[in-house]
Amino acid sequence: MNNVTTIGVDIAKNFIQVHGMDKNGKKMLKKRLARNNFLPFMVNLPKCLIGMEACGGANYWAKELLKLGFEVKLMSPKKVKKYLDINKNDARDAEACAEAVGRGNMVFVPIKTDSQLEIQGMHRIRSFYIKQKIAEMNMIRGLLLELGIAIPQGESALFKKLMALLEPDNNQLSLKNQAFFQDLYDDLKKLNHSIEKYTSELVLLAEQDEMCQRIQTIQGIGPMTASALIAKIGNGSEFKKGRELSAYLGLVPKQYSSGDKQLLLGITKHGDRYIRQLLVHGGRAAVQAAKRINKETGVFIKQDAHSRWIRNLADRAGFNKAAVALANKNARMVIALLKNNTTFQPQLAH
Repeated sequence: MNNVTTIGVDIAKNFIQVHGMDKNGKKMLKKRLARNNFLPFMVNLPKCLIGMEACGGANYWAKELLKLGFEVKLMSPKKVKKYLDINKNDARDAEACAEAVGRGNMVFVPIKTDSQLEIQGMHRIRSFYIKQKIAEMNMIRGLLLELGIAIPQGESALFKKLMALLEPDNNQLSLKNQAFFQDLYDDLKKLNHSIEKYTSELVLLAEQDEMCQRIQTIQGIGPMTASALIAKIGNGSEFKKGRELSAYLGLVPKQYSSGDKQLLLGITKHGDRYIRQLLVHGGRAAVQAAKRINKETGVFIKQDAHSRWIRNLADRAGFNKAAVALANKNARMVIALLKNNTTFQPQLAH
């Protein structure tokens, strides 16, 4: 046991698999433990490097192992899969974690603090309510269409039509249908209230957090994107440069090159889809803002170097490509601002 220098841990719901190796990569430990016996067993092991996949519960176990004095690294399951043998089981997964954590080119996932997990939880709950609301609105549209009632696009149009249909003197719906749609209408109002509640709490957190305030100075990053990014990457210490974050979020092009033939495709779409979506939507808003014209003078409202670059890019590549390119650039600038403890300055961005 004293020769163990690297440990791989595979986390499951009820059991945890441990695989220990010495400095030469020789297997020194292989054990399957019940969840409650894991930490008492780890206390007696020499303090060394531990590798785990960044899956459900990984942040909790990582923090508990850090308290015991271990050095803990979390890795993407996709990165660990390269080191997995042909047949997959818990023991081989733990062995792959032990093998992968010692690689010099491995990209690690930051361990989230309790506050980061709270913000992440709020984002996920809000996102769930939004999906539930959209699904319910689409269902209402479909049900009304079967009754010969078509509703224009937009949330406000749906609410106005529902309110009109539920008026006591409106006879377009039967009594039973009125009761059904009244329940759906009330449910939509509750969902709206829940979404507004979590949105206001996240905006308040972004206003109080110094790192969130700093990255909100970037055009295209608001309180929702800023709080989601900080919940995901913390202070950005796991990333050596900005390009690593943009690649981590899947905002860089796929490459399929051989020899002298260089071929770049669309973005990889790896990593966190939710944050990538927020960054791209923010990019769209920034492109629209850069192209906004003063109606009285007929000139662009924003004349800084960054806005001029955005306009030139949109004219050359098109609106959607410019939005994605700006999302990529914003992700890179986030790391620069966090590492240099500064705010966004348009004249220095180009």
